[in-house]
Amino acid sequence: MRQLFTIAMFVLCSGCINQRVDLIVHHAQIYTVNNNFAMAEAMAIQDGKIVAIGTNDEILKEYQSDSTVNAKGAIVYPGFIDAHAHFMGYGQSLYAVDLMFVGSWEEAIQRVKDFAVKHPGKGWIKGRGWDQNRFPGKAFPSNSELNALFPDRPVILERVDGHASIANDFALQLAGVKPGQTIEGGQFTIQNGKLTGLLIDNAVGVVERYVPEATQADYKNWLTAAQQNCFATGLTTITDCGLSPSDIDQVDALQKSGDLKMRLYVMLSDKPASYTSKYFTGGGYTTDRLSVKGVKVYGDGALGSRGACLLQPYADKAGWSGFLLSSPAHFDSVAAKLIHTDFQMCTHAIGDSANRTILKVYAKYLKGKNDKRWRIEHAQIIDPNDFHYFGDNSIIPSVQPTHGTSDMYWAGERLGAERLKGGYAYKQLLEQNNWLPLGTDFPVEEINPFKTFLAAVARKDAKGFPANGFQMENVLTREQTIRGMTIWAAKANRMENQVGSIEIGKKADFILLDKDLMKVPTDSILHVKVLKTYIGGERVF
Repeated sequence: MRQLFTIAMFVLCSGCINQRVDLIVHHAQIYTVNNNFAMAEAMAIQDGKIVAIGTNDEILKEYQSDSTVNAKGAIVYPGFIDAHAHFMGYGQSLYAVDLMFVGSWEEAIQRVKDFAVKHPGKGWIKGRGWDQNRFPGKAFPSNSELNALFPDRPVILERVDGHASIANDFALQLAGVKPGQTIEGGQFTIQNGKLTGLLIDNAVGVVERYVPEATQADYKNWLTAAQQNCFATGLTTITDCGLSPSDIDQVDALQKSGDLKMRLYVMLSDKPASYTSKYFTGGGYTTDRLSVKGVKVYGDGALGSRGACLLQPYADKAGWSGFLLSSPAHFDSVAAKLIHTDFQMCTHAIGDSANRTILKVYAKYLKGKNDKRWRIEHAQIIDPNDFHYFGDNSIIPSVQPTHGTSDMYWAGERLGAERLKGGYAYKQLLEQNNWLPLGTDFPVEEINPFKTFLAAVARKDAKGFPANGFQMENVLTREQTIRGMTIWAAKANRMENQVGSIEIGKKADFILLDKDLMKVPTDSILHVKVLKTYIGGERVF
């Protein structure tokens, strides 16, 4: 067993016998996730922060509280941190048609019909989660069935990755979309001279801007529902990648009212309104539960919709290499703007061409080792010649292990065997800076951090496939994975001095589990249960 903390090292006020505190947790197996990955048995919490850590005898002798938790041997970890997600988008999805895991377009249509029966009227029908790779034949659907069912009600159904949607003709007409219309970084798909309803990347926004603006009640419903689901999985901090200033206004108001307790690190979307907002012109924005110090830039699309930008054509679509969502000059202009600020540049890059483009732009401005903590979100497919850019310039690859286990069924078809070797290469990426933040990208994937853990340490999905793991040369150790889900995720957000580990002076964000992730057999990882979740010493689940 790892050596326990000693009172001399870790009690803040060693002479204060019977000092009163707000909360004592004792008889636990506490993983502090400090530099030594040390263990402890008990801790004391005052004013939302950890004030002492040690053995049961030490803490119970030195401190008293009206509120105590006898963990009875339960496992305690720092609260999980998702380093890349879409918290608000997830909340919205809870009030839309759930199309996750549908096995056919017919099944998707039936779910839309059921939703329409429960929500009659003429308002927009929105849905999310379909993936044509799960359908027989793997072909993209068209909007013909939607047109027949909803000739006078707008419908838009988003693909699982958020980089493609199907809109019915009525929605296209509202948006004024015409056959043959073009847009940089996107496509309005046509067949036989007619719009199919399939929108790729930037084309989606042309239609979505006609969806009515959300109300304050909508935001409250979305975000409070989302946080309860997240608390139940042990998440206490979430990185929300790409919100508008008006979205952040709603988040801030709900946190200040006490309705929203989730701790959030938010990236501004790379849009003109972001750069003129108070959140940017004021040099960022920080409260007890909210930090706005990043800008989310969009490099390319997704591999599943063939929007990822590749150096060579797709193995399953001759002559097609995907595309960037903006010109290289635009990425350069954003970097030139942010290099003189404390804002992190956080760029979505999936394909090897997109990653190379962004990495070279970063290298131009970072000029070697630094502490700017600029990030590549996903860093999914990397050419072997380009890994060095991460280490040379202290660029953070922010990755999502479940992307590998979701994509493994078809990624080889898109990329070919040789190019796939540079994909989902988490160990290679870890070795560049010796730390690696982990996330899920929910609602693209499920919010479940235990699936993140399984995918990282076993390279398997929830079905236990493949039996021997997917590209096991890039497996992470259990300790590396826990760090990636806690302290390294905090570090990626410049929050490592506040959260991410159980240490004196840090916010008391922690969880109790019924089984130990460091020891539980691989096939039992997904059966581990969260018993309690605390944020700032307050129980929220």
